[in-house]
Amino acid sequence: MFIGDDWAEDHHDLEIEDQDGHRLARARLPEGLEGITRLHALVAEHAPAVWADLPPEQLAGQVIVGIETDRGPWVTALRAASYQVFAINPLSAAAALHLGGKERRR
Repeated sequence: MFIGDDWAEDHHDLEIEDQDGHRLARARLPEGLEGITRLHALVAEHAPAVWADLPPEQLAGQVIVGIETDRGPWVTALRAASYQVFAINPLSAAAALHLGGKERRR
């Protein structure tokens, strides 16, 4: 499961995709405990059935999050939940698309 997180000061715009790149969910979540709680619920709701018997920390380890920052309370909470978190520079991502990557419509 992949999560793209477009971070802003007071919210997070998320897209959750399966391993084949099919969109499972989109959401705008508030910064803070309410938002991270809703994120965990979305992950649980869209987790593949084969993950049902995994312990929570193992299930969370199957989730890959790309986000525009590598610090802050939200990133700390993602890492504490055992998600795999990768900071992605949005300018680098845009340049990669421009140089020949396949751009997808939102």
